[in-house]
Amino acid sequence: MSKENTTGWNIENSYAGLPKLLFTTMDLNPVRSPKLVILNNSLATSLGLNTKALESERGVEELAGNHPPEDSLPLAQAYAGHQFGHFNMLGDGRALLLGEQITPQGDRVDIQLKGSGRTPYSRGGDGRAGLGPMLREYIISEAMNGLGIPTTRSLSVATTGESIIREMEQPGAVMARVAASHIRVGTFQFAANWGTIEDLRALADYTLERHYPEIDEKENRYLSLLQEVIKRQAELIAKWQLVGFIHGVMNTDNMAISGETIDYGPCAFMDIYDPKTVFSSIDKHGRYAYGNQPNIAGWNLARFAESLLPLIHEEQEQAIKLAEDAMTNYSELYQSNWLKGMRAKLGIYNEETEDISLIEDLLYMMEKYSADYTNTFRTLTLDQLEDTDLFATPEFIDWYEIWQTRLSRQKESKDLSTELMRNSNPAVIPRNHRVEEALDAAVSQGDYSLLEQLVDVLRIPYAYTPEQNEYNTLPSESNSRYQTFCGT
Repeated sequence: MSKENTTGWNIENSYAGLPKLLFTTMDLNPVRSPKLVILNNSLATSLGLNTKALESERGVEELAGNHPPEDSLPLAQAYAGHQFGHFNMLGDGRALLLGEQITPQGDRVDIQLKGSGRTPYSRGGDGRAGLGPMLREYIISEAMNGLGIPTTRSLSVATTGESIIREMEQPGAVMARVAASHIRVGTFQFAANWGTIEDLRALADYTLERHYPEIDEKENRYLSLLQEVIKRQAELIAKWQLVGFIHGVMNTDNMAISGETIDYGPCAFMDIYDPKTVFSSIDKHGRYAYGNQPNIAGWNLARFAESLLPLIHEEQEQAIKLAEDAMTNYSELYQSNWLKGMRAKLGIYNEETEDISLIEDLLYMMEKYSADYTNTFRTLTLDQLEDTDLFATPEFIDWYEIWQTRLSRQKESKDLSTELMRNSNPAVIPRNHRVEEALDAAVSQGDYSLLEQLVDVLRIPYAYTPEQNEYNTLPSESNSRYQTFCGT
């Protein structure tokens, strides 16, 4: 077969060089009748893959977990995690890492199958996944990528020809996921709790080489690792908050060391602005509510710091002090990123002390008058105030005048402010009722047209095209109390 007709896999298996404690090599768990239903063509091409070959019988067998790609070494990764604050031994209970694709640009990315069957870490589960949750991850991760937020990506979704039982019976599916890596805070927790210090050091050295090579030569490499992860997470969580994204299950095993958004379970985007918003059916007490996400990220990072203590300094007291000093920067870094992003959403280029109150006053009014988060900023961007409860109030009219005066004090023109706002305020997000509409059509009727149309719109959220207008409408009152499920 000529090179042009091969799939294009260029796989290495560097993770398999880590201590055996951290993974279990696995045989594949074939499915009955795989069928490719979604292929992310642009992503596949960027990875150096041949889309036509992926759509062939052999390609589908590889994407569904029936046949290993050339040079792959399937393995399930071990990790631990605090789940809603409770520490557990976990691991890939329904996923297999096939290996690392080396892209034409020289990047190294994980290729993982999700929903690929039982592993030693399944804890009694069947290791499979439903079509709905896999398609949800496809939609949301593509939307996040379009929004410019670091994220894992979905390469494909294939049905299995088998059914699984969760809340109800549904078609089984396998998703091929692409990530900078699947190293998590929970991976370090696992190594620190069940491995030797040399196991932990090997994991940290591998992570430094793979994700932070620029700090490899620093005097205290492991403290630098902590500092860089803190920096990336502060940037990431601020980006979540700025677009109203709610992860839903911010356990420590769902925080990637690379700084990517990972594990889209009961995730959703906020419509009406309310910091207490929770969608996940299992988050009974609002631990992972929208307004709590920055603090939870800090809590998770503290667990990461604890795992690194033996490497940071040989004397525990000194290690704790160094780690605590690093952790004190998180809140300031997050606030700085968030404030910079909020200024941009309001077209503000420079900094004034009063900006904080300007922003907080707007958010207070949005919550008070149940204003839609995305549409409020979209309307301000277009400067076409609509007849809503918020915009008609004397409070908002006064605020608007203060905002316009604030803009007049900067040297940048009105046009430049508008351009900044258009690049900072998405015209569309994955509205929950739109996502459910697309998922229902795909899962219940085998109709993927709504899903494909939705994803096409979400890939260019800052375009402000007329075609996006219909995706801005809010759900009916009967659909406003939205609830998501983990889907595992």
